[in-house]
Amino acid sequence: MTLAVAKSPSLLSAVLPSSGVAAKVGAVVLGSLLLAASAKVQVPFWPVPMTMQTFVVLVLGMAYGSRLAVASVLTYLAQGLAGLPVFAGAMAGPAYMMGPTAGYLVGFAVAAGMIGLLAERGWDRSPLKAFAAMSAGHALIFVFGVAWLSTLMGLEKAVAVGVTPFIAATVLKSALGMAVMVAAWSALRRRSA
Repeated sequence: MTLAVAKSPSLLSAVLPSSGVAAKVGAVVLGSLLLAASAKVQVPFWPVPMTMQTFVVLVLGMAYGSRLAVASVLTYLAQGLAGLPVFAGAMAGPAYMMGPTAGYLVGFAVAAGMIGLLAERGWDRSPLKAFAAMSAGHALIFVFGVAWLSTLMGLEKAVAVGVTPFIAATVLKSALGMAVMVAAWSALRRRSA
């Protein structure tokens, strides 16, 4: 493994060590597009659909680091606020962003930042730490989601419809995210050796 790969704070900085502003803007736009695409991969639930967004949010956090991951999520949210069809539902704009999924959307940005900070400290390179970070990121998204949802339907029902149906998928997405990150770092180390 080369010294540059070993000292890189994020996977993206290891792949593009001297990236300029244009590359970073491109990465942020790509991240927002991946979030939009992952919103469309869904299993219909009410009031919160099950999508691959949490997986993408957390992998972006680990791969991009905190700043670029948060920028990607905020860009995605701005696209939705502007009315672009990026969300899981058919709607977009301010009304959608104040609906049942509002807390989860806010949680995306917070979780991306937290996961990015953990990744910058090497948590994305160890299977156990990566899984723990992914699980913590999911939990953080649930906290924000349920906090908002409980204002609409009470805490007990918010947990019943906003967390419980998603637990198995969350564990699976955390494991998949961990596997993706550990495999990506392993491949990068082999390529750099």
